[in-house]
Amino acid sequence: MNRGWIAALALCTATPASAETLREAIAAAYATNPQLAAAQARQAALAETPEQARSLARPVVSAGGSTGYDRLNGGGSGAAVASVALPIWTGGRAAAAIRAANRDVAAGAAGLRDAEAAILESVVTAYAALLYNQQAVEVARVGIERLDRQVAEARSRYGLGQATRTDVAQLEAQRASVVANLADAEGALAQAAAAYRAAVGQDAGTLSAEVAPPATLPATRDAARDAAQAGNPLLLRQRQVVAASAARIDQARAERAPAIDATGSVGPGGLYRDDRLRGVTAASAGLSLRIPLLTGGLVPARVRQAEALNRAERFDADAAEREAIRASDAAWATLIAAQGRLRANIEGLAAADVALNGVRAEYGFGLRSTIDILVADQSLRAAQLAVAAARADVLVAQAALLRATGRLDAAAYG
Repeated sequence: MNRGWIAALALCTATPASAETLREAIAAAYATNPQLAAAQARQAALAETPEQARSLARPVVSAGGSTGYDRLNGGGSGAAVASVALPIWTGGRAAAAIRAANRDVAAGAAGLRDAEAAILESVVTAYAALLYNQQAVEVARVGIERLDRQVAEARSRYGLGQATRTDVAQLEAQRASVVANLADAEGALAQAAAAYRAAVGQDAGTLSAEVAPPATLPATRDAARDAAQAGNPLLLRQRQVVAASAARIDQARAERAPAIDATGSVGPGGLYRDDRLRGVTAASAGLSLRIPLLTGGLVPARVRQAEALNRAERFDADAAEREAIRASDAAWATLIAAQGRLRANIEGLAAADVALNGVRAEYGFGLRSTIDILVADQSLRAAQLAVAAARADVLVAQAALLRATGRLDAAAYG
């Protein structure tokens, strides 16, 4: 590896020691993102549904009282009653409702994982875009400095009669073009910074280009497929939805079963008659039996509806599995292409740097024209931008593959 290539590549990779890392950006987004906080709050609300379902099998205690005037009996009356109802047999209603609620919570948890992954993927995308635009601005600035030196040299050679006014004008025109490129790059940088601020929740400093490949990246396409089938959040969510819909079939069927409750009540009362308050106490206990005999077709219709919904959810699960495999295959192909493009562009950058140095040396001996310098300089800047773009593409592709396989979380980047 020659020194010229090292110097050229350093322009696209070197960052200050205090540069902001991708891991820090992810941590900031995870701590402050309002969409993620909203998703977590909705999941917390959903987590209360199993407790509500369990209440169907638990005793219910209530108290009440009354007072009034009874003209017929010639006096006032009052009573206070405490009653209790204890479900003894619910016909499977409570058990099915609890199973359905637990599956709903599990499905919500898998959906929350995908919501987190989507937000973190947007952070990686914003980071990659901002990193590229920061490097594009730096490439343009260094290019202007390099052309300034070349223009000054051409003017000196023109003063000595070794170059023409055309040579100087060509270099000045190229410099003006790069200045325009810098203006465009700065505008794109401002837009990328705004997107980064929205995703991360804070302004960015100079970003670090040194991002180690996540340790959980699958090594092969087959490994990526297996990971997607085992861990894709949307697929896992749909599988839990299928289980919840199966529990709701049992819940609908349970409406045909009898229910038995133990009931009881006790309470003191008073009857005011003939200017005297006479106390009375009432107590009762017993069993309550409910047997559905005729529901007008409501229960069978609900059972058929639940069964149809379960079939639909199973089909959706098959579709989700296909989509998970497709997403992993697409992300794998995109990553392999981006990595190949990065390797090729690094080799191209090395060659472009050698070519520019050679052309400039030969120009000093009159063996090259100004056009040759301009072409070589433009090729170097294009190669530098290609390396920066390929690095950004690799970051985005890695995040997409991690999300497809269910491995994109706050710890994915160390």
